Amino acid sequence: MVISIVPRRSQERGHADHGWLKTFHTFAFAAYQDPEHDHFGCLRVINEDRVAPHTGFGTHAHREFEIFSYVVKGQLEHRDSMGNVEILKRGDLQLTSAGTGIRHSEHSYGEEQVHFLQIWSIPTKSGLMPKYYTRHFSDEEKKDKWANIVAPVDAEGVVLDREASGPAPVHSTLSLFASILSPSTTLPYTFQTTLGSTQRKGYIHVIQTSGYNEGSATGAHVKVSVGDGSTVELREGDGAYIMGEAKKVLKVENIGDRSAEVVLFDME
Repeated sequence: MVISIVPRRSQERGHADHGWLKTFHTFAFAAYQDPEHDHFGCLRVINEDRVAPHTGFGTHAHREFEIFSYVVKGQLEHRDSMGNVEILKRGDLQLTSAGTGIRHSEHSYGEEQVHFLQIWSIPTKSGLMPKYYTRHFSDEEKKDKWANIVAPVDAEGVVLDREASGPAPVHSTLSLFASILSPSTTLPYTFQTTLGSTQRKGYIHVIQTSGYNEGSATGAHVKVSVGDGSTVELREGDGAYIMGEAKKVLKVENIGDRSAEVVLFDME
């Protein structure tokens, strides 16, 4: 099977500027509806959010989603109906398994805008007991290598404690990796194998670390390629769908003049 890479350009994402919130939607979300970009495998939401100081999302309910936040800059205050209160900072990964239902709020904490990715995935089972997990990954842990920050609950090395080292556990057939790639550096990734399945889906996203930009993507510049010669060039805010076989090698090369922070999803 030929692997294909289909770009998802930054300016083509759903977008809303509410003043207090500036947000991009990779997939259909809220007022942005697009049947061609509704979900990908079990991946349902990738929102790149910027929330102004002293503002945020008031208390609201969720159920039957795995919800995780990847903090890029600033601080994010999380409160929920399970009694969790936490201030998340750069490098923190918070995962809420909403299960039968939770209520939570998210606010910018302090005097600086918070920039984070909000990601939702569809669980493999319904009716789960709600759970909350946090993990921290330093820039050094991501520099020029893949840090595995989220993995299925039954994957090797996954710890089910609220706070621990290693990837946060998710009830989805999804693994999430993050890297901060230096200029002139190439980083390979081999898609995982799952018993009984040879087909994989991937999604890669280049985070807008250099600043908010509604127009055509600028900033960091990477080239993504796979073994059969398919390539695509991406800049900050751009992403790409990847479809093909397990065990195939994907390569991400930083062809720009600055570091590129990227996240990579590997799914059935």
